[in-house]
This record gives sequence, C-alpha cells and structure tokens, in this order.
Amino acid sequence: MNSNKLKVRRSFIFTPGLKPEMFPKAIESGADMVCIELEDGIAINDKDEARNNTIEALKTLEVNSDVELVVRINNQRTKFGLLDLEAFVSSKLKVKALMLPKVKTPDEITFIDDLLTDCNLDTDLHVIMETNEALQNIYDIAHASKRIVALYFGGVDMAAELRVDNKWENLVYARSKLVHAGASAGLDVIDVPYLDLENMDGMKKEAELVRNLGFTGKGSIHPKQIKILNQVFTPPEDEILKAKKILEQFNNSNTGLVVIDGKLIEKPVLREMQRKILIADKINKN
Repeated sequence: MNSNKLKVRRSFIFTPGLKPEMFPKAIESGADMVCIELEDGIAINDKDEARNNTIEALKTLEVNSDVELVVRINNQRTKFGLLDLEAFVSSKLKVKALMLPKVKTPDEITFIDDLLTDCNLDTDLHVIMETNEALQNIYDIAHASKRIVALYFGGVDMAAELRVDNKWENLVYARSKLVHAGASAGLDVIDVPYLDLENMDGMKKEAELVRNLGFTGKGSIHPKQIKILNQVFTPPEDEILKAKKILEQFNNSNTGLVVIDGKLIEKPVLREMQRKILIADKINKN
C-alpha cells in the first residue's frame, strides 16, 4: 500500500446524504472517518435527492484535515449504484474516497478503478465484505486495486448470508479471513458498528476482541460511542515508542532489514509502525 495514503482509521460514523445540514456535526464528532450514506440508510424514493444533495453540499463543505470523508454509494451492480458513479465522476468534484457495498468479485473493483482512472480521479476505495461471494474472494478483492485503502466487515448482512445469528462466536471465521486479506495487502480493516447504544461495556468488549484479532478500527452509530472506540484502537505509549525506534533504525539502515531486540524487522512491519505513529501525532495535535 502507498504509505502516502496511510491515515488514522480507528472510528467512523455515517451521516445521511439526504440531510447535508448534518454533515458538519458528523465531521466535528471526533470520528476519524465520516461516511456520507447513500445506500442502506436512504429509501429508494429518496436516493436521487440524497445523491444530488450530497454533490451540491460537497462543493462547499469544509472538512478538517484530520478527518477522512468517504461517500458510500449504492451497490455498483444496481441502477442506483451506476447512477451514483456516473454523477460523481461527471461532477467537478475531486471525490476523495468512495465506499463500495455488497462487493462480490475483484472484477467489480477493477471496473471502478478503470472508470476513475479514465476520469483522471485520484479516488480511494473502501470495500465492504458482506456477501458470501466476497468472503470467498476477499483475498483477491483486497489485491484488485491499489486504490483500496481499507476493508470493512458488514456483520449484519454477513450473518444473514451465512444463516447465523449476528453473534461474535458465529462470525470469527469471517472476521479472521478479512483480517488475513487486509494484512496481506497492507490495508486497514474496520469492524461493523455495535448496534446496542445502551450497552457501552458490550461495545468496548467487542472492540477489544476485534482489535486483538487484527482490526484497526470499528464503526459507530452514535457520537457517544466514538470516544471509547478511539481509546480502544489507540496503541499504548510503549508501543508507540517502540514504533518510533523501529522506524528510526530502519531509516538509518541501508540493507532494508533491521534487527531490534534480537528480532528481525522487515519492510512489511513498517506500515503498522507508521500507522501507530500517525495515531500518536493526531492525539498530540488535538
């Protein structure tokens, strides 16, 4: 992955494309990522209006430099998804990032990559795994385009596809496969939001479980969840100090590998070290 596209992605929150007046509040919520929603959260009769409202609002919307703005379009295999793509590539906007739902195959990604390239757009892609086909193909999907910066676990739809209850123990395999694919391609891996707003302890526990599994962040459905998520996915001080030590020694080495505390450190480790330092920098800036 291009290290220039490394960002802090501990948390994200959705904001409905139908209501641009809510965008600034989402941007100020403390979430690392704000996703403008054009898909599941928008009724079919409102999709055209949501798309138009979003494009118009993005022309003047002010976004903090430390917040990543993403637009979740509709499924790219549907009429509304194609209309979303056409509208964004034809607009004068330089859309920073698109989130792709219900992906099934790598071909869907390469099609969109080619389209964005043809329109001379440097747009990142955030890809959601929430179908059985994606679960089968996720490794190839993760490697389908250098535009991909993050993979997301769509737990609700994935549980329905697998015909199981949406419980931790039922989805460990699917989550693990996503982590494997993300790590192999150097991508951030983001977990599904926790839906019970009254159970903050349950959310924290699940966030810790996915973090220990290899996830780098988790979604939220309400601003009150964000502070805890940011805390869970912020590395402790000793890990940050270790990351700085590794990067410093690696940068001073001419061999492309470094031995620190008796352990061989190679290039794939560097992305994770850089990500931890970015988080520390963001905390210190705020």
